[in-house]
Amino acid sequence: MKKKVKLIAGAAVFGLVAGTVFQGVEYAGNQIWGTQIEDSGTASAPEISSTNLVSGTGDSSDGDVSDIVEQVVPSLVSIDVTATMQSHGFFGTQTYESSGSGSGIIISEKDGRLYIATNNHVVQDADSVTIIFNDETTADAQVKGTDSVNDLAVVEVDMDKLSEDTKSKIKIATIGDSTQTKVGEQAIAIGNALGYGTSVTVGYISARDREIHEEDSSSVKLFQTDAAINPGNSGGALVNSRGEVIGINSSKFASDEIEGMGFAIPMETAEPILTELMNQKEIAEDEQAYLGIKGRDVTSQYTEAYGMPEGIYVSEVSEGSPAESAGIRQGYIITSINGREIKTLEQLEERLKQIQAGDKGTVGVMVASQGEYVEKTLDITFGKRQ
Repeated sequence: MKKKVKLIAGAAVFGLVAGTVFQGVEYAGNQIWGTQIEDSGTASAPEISSTNLVSGTGDSSDGDVSDIVEQVVPSLVSIDVTATMQSHGFFGTQTYESSGSGSGIIISEKDGRLYIATNNHVVQDADSVTIIFNDETTADAQVKGTDSVNDLAVVEVDMDKLSEDTKSKIKIATIGDSTQTKVGEQAIAIGNALGYGTSVTVGYISARDREIHEEDSSSVKLFQTDAAINPGNSGGALVNSRGEVIGINSSKFASDEIEGMGFAIPMETAEPILTELMNQKEIAEDEQAYLGIKGRDVTSQYTEAYGMPEGIYVSEVSEGSPAESAGIRQGYIITSINGREIKTLEQLEERLKQIQAGDKGTVGVMVASQGEYVEKTLDITFGKRQ
């Protein structure tokens, strides 16, 4: 039976929570939730690169751990964020500033912009994002795009804000082929543990395609490793013995009964998503895509009880809407937009904000037919928000 666990972003670092929980592992004084990124489209498209930015040889030959760390560290950064939070209590609503820390991986540089991959839960709802490079210099960053389904995000830095000395000490990460990773291979987790700066832990790949079910019914397939992944490691690199990034550290099981169960997003999953996030452009609110449905999330309870697929159950389709024109009907379950998986109404709204009204695309749906669900892909022209 699949393990059902709770995903906690910004889990407390002062002790483990009683019982088994699934923790996002950025270091944070308070939980940070909720940013919607209003980007979309493709411009001059940067791609994830496996070459050096300025320095280093990119040598991926086998070596001892110290050699591997020396090779990889110039590609890694620490990320500090601040956010404005609200608490509701006996004395009413109080507003306060929250701060947190995580990690990031330099994945590309183009047209004077440096692109850094991290986890969505590291930068979600952030008012400000600061990058700390391996030479301890800092730079302001902006969130370029996020994908809450896969817990991925890209932030960007203006290269003109960096000194020539810093540019000479950083490089683009070498990305490995995570499809070739085997259980039992060495795995090295590098990140900003506890917000103290770069730390290194070593272990092995314990499992591939480990399917983790979250409390909101969504699930992800991750690398499992016994290399310690601690708070602050979120968004950092899981690398192989050749110094190639094969995964993005994201979470861990925490329990008095469990040790050595950390998780990372494989690069085979992350690469196409990060490339799309890098190439998004901002869409004005009145130009964002409109679908024209009402619905509700198909939670794990419905999936277990009725065999329904995860997604968004369509309870109503607006007359004359793009959804109706595309052939979406009441009772369909929406599972993807333009090939990107979605599982909740919140994720659907996030995705539509990244699409230009008038663009053509696809909607993936599951349709009940003779006692089972059949997958269909419908062509659609997205309308303008009403």
